[in-house]
Amino acid sequence: MASKWRSAGLTNRLMHFYWRFARGMTLGVRGLVLDGEGRVFLIKHGYTAGWHMPGGGVEVGETFLEALGRELREEGNIEITAPPQLHGVFFHPLYSSRDHVAVYVVRGFRQTSQPVPNREIAAHGFFPLDALPPDTTVGTRARIAEVLHGRPMSQRW
Repeated sequence: MASKWRSAGLTNRLMHFYWRFARGMTLGVRGLVLDGEGRVFLIKHGYTAGWHMPGGGVEVGETFLEALGRELREEGNIEITAPPQLHGVFFHPLYSSRDHVAVYVVRGFRQTSQPVPNREIAAHGFFPLDALPPDTTVGTRARIAEVLHGRPMSQRW
């Protein structure tokens, strides 16, 4: 199992190295999706450790909201039904000093069907705030605390 994560980490670093030269700056988007019971939707990637909010890169010619809608459909079969609220834009220097991520709070949505795990998304689920998976990432926990517990907002992921 350790070699799987080591290999996934290397792949992730290589992709970010490529993006550094292929793009001037990388822009990403993530959705803090909250259901009517106050649970948060999280995903676990097949290529990196931890539980994350769904999201991904903003493609050329795409707005943040278009990218958010696409990523939520791809990763969770979630369709946005009401305008999401922008929480903030965060500098995310883990792999690149050019990476920024916009986080939106999504309360109006419908899940058209349960996602089927695949190569990209190994697992998913709605989790109560007091029962997040132990390996939920620090950045994900920080955004949840900012939005739902009124913690001061950081400018960095």
